[in-house]
Amino acid sequence: MSVPYPGTTVHFRLQVSGFDLGDFSTCSGLGAEVEVEQRREGGNNGFVWQLPTRISYPNVTLSRGLGPDTAKVARLLAQLPTQVTRGTAQITALTPALDSGPVLATWALRDVLVVRWTGPSFDPARSEVATESIELAHHGFL
Repeated sequence: MSVPYPGTTVHFRLQVSGFDLGDFSTCSGLGAEVEVEQRREGGNNGFVWQLPTRISYPNVTLSRGLGPDTAKVARLLAQLPTQVTRGTAQITALTPALDSGPVLATWALRDVLVVRWTGPSFDPARSEVATESIELAHHGFL
């Protein structure tokens, strides 16, 4: 079975709670930020304590052109009204050699919720690739 080339030098494979959602061409939002509270120490004017308070994680958004894997996302979305549960997700960065290429990096996310899916906009006056994106909220990395 031949797998279509994703059209980029790196692509991302997404699995959410055991569902293989296929390959995506872009991934944004992977990150973490530690909020810091500053405390000035009395009598020491040349030093300020930087105390970590909480960690926040931005939502992760993956996008791709429409293709056969779009049906996988539709099956996952069909289950959302009956069971909104937190699961895990795994995002794997792969090279263009789809089946035999090396894995560049893998990120495992915990307590994942699918918070947004955006489908394509069709406009006959514009010649663009029809794209979809999925957005995930999470509570950190595993």
